[in-house]
Amino acid sequence: MALPWLSRSLSGLLMETASLNCQRNFSVSAVAAAIQKMTRVRVVDNSSLGNTPYHRPPRVIHVYTKNGVGKVGDRVLLAIKGQKKKALIVGHKMPGDRMAPRFDSNNVVLIEDNGNPTGTRIKVPVPTHLRKLEGDYSKVLAIANSFV
Repeated sequence: MALPWLSRSLSGLLMETASLNCQRNFSVSAVAAAIQKMTRVRVVDNSSLGNTPYHRPPRVIHVYTKNGVGKVGDRVLLAIKGQKKKALIVGHKMPGDRMAPRFDSNNVVLIEDNGNPTGTRIKVPVPTHLRKLEGDYSKVLAIANSFV
């Protein structure tokens, strides 16, 4: 007598467990975009503003592209230590289309309005396909220590 009741309860329990597994495999997180507004970034040059310790990490407040998503080689506007500064993206977490390296953090180099870098050295390797944009950022490439 207890056997049919037990099998029904076990089958109901298995159905609930299967539905829980389906729910766990479904992710509602956003698609991995490169760099957009409110993205936290890491300043990787030795400029005085980038080297000072900060309570809040620098954030992107504007991306100078048509679609608002920044890739390697694009300019962005940062909010850092209560100031607005322009920066150049030299690495991001999202893998690119071509054989571009994928970095552990979103790396930027602070630049002035005319495109000259604020610092005198870049602490991390820079992707080699930035050399195609050599005319725009030749001074940034000149202060890079290594390329990937």
